[in-house]
Amino acid sequence: MEKQLTIKGGEFLLKQTKPNEIFIPEEFNEEQKMIAQTCEDFLETEVFPNLERIDHQEEGLMASIVKKAGELGLLGVSIQEEYQGFGQSFVTSMLASEKMGAGHSFAVAYSAHTGIGSLPIAYYGTHEQKMKYLTKLATGEYAGAYCLTEPGAGSDANSGKTKAVLSPDGKHYILNGQKMWITNGGFADIQTVFAKIDNDRVYSAFIVERAWDGVVLNPEEKKMGIKGSSTRQIFYNDVKVPVENLLGKRGEGFRIALNILHMGRIKLGGNVLGAAKRAISQSVNYTNERKQFGTLISNFGSIKHKLAEQVIKTFTTESAVYRVSKDIDIAIDMYKAMEGCDYGRAIMDAFGQYGSEAAIMKVFGSEALDYVVDEGVQVMGGMGFSAEMPADRSYRDSRINRIFEGTNEINRLLVTDTIIKRGQKGEIKLFEKAKEVVAGLDNLKNTYAPKGYFEDKAFFVENFKNIALMLMEAAVNKFERTLVNEQEVMNSIADILMNTYVAESTMLRVQKLESGQTPDCMSLYRDILDVYVFETSLLIYKHAMDAIYSIDDNAMTSKLIKGVEIYTKLPGVNTKDARRRIANKLIEENKYCF
Repeated sequence: MEKQLTIKGGEFLLKQTKPNEIFIPEEFNEEQKMIAQTCEDFLETEVFPNLERIDHQEEGLMASIVKKAGELGLLGVSIQEEYQGFGQSFVTSMLASEKMGAGHSFAVAYSAHTGIGSLPIAYYGTHEQKMKYLTKLATGEYAGAYCLTEPGAGSDANSGKTKAVLSPDGKHYILNGQKMWITNGGFADIQTVFAKIDNDRVYSAFIVERAWDGVVLNPEEKKMGIKGSSTRQIFYNDVKVPVENLLGKRGEGFRIALNILHMGRIKLGGNVLGAAKRAISQSVNYTNERKQFGTLISNFGSIKHKLAEQVIKTFTTESAVYRVSKDIDIAIDMYKAMEGCDYGRAIMDAFGQYGSEAAIMKVFGSEALDYVVDEGVQVMGGMGFSAEMPADRSYRDSRINRIFEGTNEINRLLVTDTIIKRGQKGEIKLFEKAKEVVAGLDNLKNTYAPKGYFEDKAFFVENFKNIALMLMEAAVNKFERTLVNEQEVMNSIADILMNTYVAESTMLRVQKLESGQTPDCMSLYRDILDVYVFETSLLIYKHAMDAIYSIDDNAMTSKLIKGVEIYTKLPGVNTKDARRRIANKLIEENKYCF
C-alpha cells in the first residue's frame, strides 16, 4: 500500500502536525473558486430575492430551485462523473457546502439532497441502482431524502420499529412503519428508508420511490426556524419495495446510517461557515450605519468586542473544517488504493476514520454560529428583534444545527467515547501516551520559556493535549465500563478535546500563511490566534476542574490539579486591543474579510 494517512482519527492528541501537512482555505485553486462563485451567484439570483416566498412554502418553489441547482451541476459536486456528477474532492464539496450554507432554508434542502439524500446510493448502491437513481439525483431530475428518525427513535436511532418482510414470491419487501422530521419530505422523489427485515436487531436500508402505493405524507410541520424547508412525517403502509432496491447488504443499514451521519456532521461544520460570514457582514453593515450619542455604534468598544468575537469563532471553525476535510481526502485515496476496496466503501471508511473530528466540527461549528447570530441580534438592538430585519431569520434558522445530525449532547459524548475506544482497541497509542503524562505529574514543573511565536503556541497546545490525556486516563481508571454513565465527565473532556483541536488547527493555518506570501493583515491573524489560545486556556482550566472533582479520586486529585494549573499557565494577552484591531479591519471593509 503506497499511500499512508498523515494522521489517524483522534491521533491529533498524540502527534505534532506540521503546517505543510494541512490544507487551508487560502489554497483553493481556480476551479474551486469558480465553483464557489457559481454557488454565490446562484444564491444571489435564485434564493436571496425569494426568501419570503420560500419561508411561506409557496407550492413547488423549493423543488424548482433545487432543480435549477441541478441544471447548473451544483447537485453533483461529490458524485462520480459516470453518474452525471463532477467527481470533485471532499475539500471542494465542503467549499460548495460552505457557500450554500448562507442560503437559509434552501441551504437545508440543498444539504439534505446532496448529502444524506444522495450519498447513501452513491457510496453503497449497485451500478444498476446508481444508473437508475443517482444520475437523476445528480442532475436535479429527482430530489432526495433520508428517512431514519421515528417518533420513538431519535438519538437511539436503531430502536426504530419500521419493518420489512419478504413477500411470499420473494420479489418484494413489504414495508410498514413511520418516519418523522424528514427534510425534503414534501417533494423528494427518492427516499433512503431504514427498516428491520423480519426480526433483525439492526437496520437494513432501502431505496423507496415516493410515487409507490402506500407511501403517505403528513402535512408540513410548523417549525421555529428553517420555515421554508419541507419537513414531514411519512407513513409506509404495505409498500412493495423490489428486492433489487435493498441498499447495501442485509443488516448493513445501521452502519450506512452511522457513516452517512459522520459525513453529515462534518458537512454541517462547513454549512455554518456560509451562514456565519453572511451574518457577520450584516452585523457590521448595521454598525456602520447606526448612530447613537452622535457617533456610529461601530466606534464603541463593546460593539467591537462582539464583532471581533464573531470573526474569531468563524475563522477558527473554518481552520479546523478544512484541515480535517483534507485529511478525509487523503484517507479516501488511501482506502481506494487498497486491494478489493470499492469507491463507495473507501469514502465511508474515510468518514468513519475521522468520526471524532466530524463530531467536533458539528458541535463547535453549530455553537459558533449560534453565538454569531445571537450577537447579530444584539448589535442591532431593538431593530434586531424586528422580524423585518435579516437577523430574525438568521437567529431562528441557526438553532436547528445543534439538533441536526445527532444533538450536540450526543456528539459531545461521541467525541470522547470514539477517541477512548480507538485507544482501547490499539488503533492509536492513546493510553501509552496518557500513562506517560500521568507518570510525569509527580515531578512536573512549569518549564515555559519564550522561544519564538509559533514555538510558544505549539508548547501551549501540547499542554492542552496533556490535560485531555491525563483526564481520559484518570476517568477510565476510575469508572472503567461505567464511564459511559458519567456523561458530565465525558462532556468536560469533550470540550477540552474540541478546543484543543481547533486551537491547533488555527495555529497551523496562521503558521502556514506566514511561511508563504504574507497577507497584508497577517498581524490580525496572530491577534485571532492570540485571543483564542489565551481564552481556550481559561476554558480548559474550568472544564478540567469540573472533570477532576467529578472523578473524585483521592489518590490522583491533587496531582491532576497540579498538572492543570501548570499546563494552563500562559502569558497574559491584551485581548481588548487585539479584538479592537480585528474589529477595525472588519469595520473598514464593511464585510467579512478574513
